[in-house]
Amino acid sequence: MRPNFFALLACGVFAVSVSARAAAQTEMPAPLAHLQQSLRSAAQSAPGFAAYEIRDLTTGYTSGYNMNAVMPAASTIKVPIMVEVFKQMAAGSFDLNRRVELLPQDRDWGSGDLCEAPTGSTFPVSALLTEMITVSDNTAANMLIRLVGRRSINATMTDLGLHHTHLADYIRTAEWSVRTTLRTTPSDMVKLLSDMAKNQLIDEWSSKAMIAILERQEINTLLPAPLPAIPIAHKTGSLYDTLNDVGIVYGAEPYVIAVMTTNLSSLDSGRSFIRRISRVAYSTMEKFAQWRAANPQPQPDAPAAASAATTASDTATIPDVPMWGASPSPSP
Repeated sequence: MRPNFFALLACGVFAVSVSARAAAQTEMPAPLAHLQQSLRSAAQSAPGFAAYEIRDLTTGYTSGYNMNAVMPAASTIKVPIMVEVFKQMAAGSFDLNRRVELLPQDRDWGSGDLCEAPTGSTFPVSALLTEMITVSDNTAANMLIRLVGRRSINATMTDLGLHHTHLADYIRTAEWSVRTTLRTTPSDMVKLLSDMAKNQLIDEWSSKAMIAILERQEINTLLPAPLPAIPIAHKTGSLYDTLNDVGIVYGAEPYVIAVMTTNLSSLDSGRSFIRRISRVAYSTMEKFAQWRAANPQPQPDAPAAASAATTASDTATIPDVPMWGASPSPSP
């Protein structure tokens, strides 16, 4: 039901079989062919190291650049944490009303206010999920990691086929190791969100509940910034040289997109790049919706094509909420 439109190895090498490439050149819908060409040529001036994947949810056509590159996940790792929480709730381990006690080791002086709460305070799982996703609260994330177990999160991601998504420690944003302890790829994030969008991640109720939380995201300076007022279920991630945003965009042609950047000379360059990718993806998918309406065809049965990339041009400076905060993190 969801054939791949573009297949790309990590390191930016456009690697596909000759037969798939030939099929792409002869059968690729015109709007998507234009997307492939635009993204591939624009990749040459991407800031820092960039990787991304875009998947059309109706047909499964996919485009990507470095889409299997293992990147600093930053706060996008909170989507896998949320998935494990819902998995264990579905298994009956606890429910949304379960209260979790704040311990000293949970505190991280990054995004969110829970780090200021008194030790021993308790919060329901529902509130922790909301804070972790909508304002990217790191302390809430650590409390949920402790509740469900870091090893369980990693095992579930492996079982779901996300072989490069790994949580090696709690979220400690004052430490340099945060770049290596939280890892994922655009392809892994797109797979996870695609299953969620199809209501096939854990179960239908869990998928819809997770999407509802992601739609309440308050940090909307990246993927949503250049788009009209349409529903977007997404999660951002930010470090001093890293900006990421992954989400489901509910336009006329719904799609999943994951854009990750690191080794940035400035966050402005990464911000502009992600917005440019978002704008190109949305414009193409709107045209593709019109094309499909005018050219009804049976869905393809196999992967079709190659790869792509984009550059950034606008320089808007709306501030992002970083994963870390201004206050120093105390020693454990």
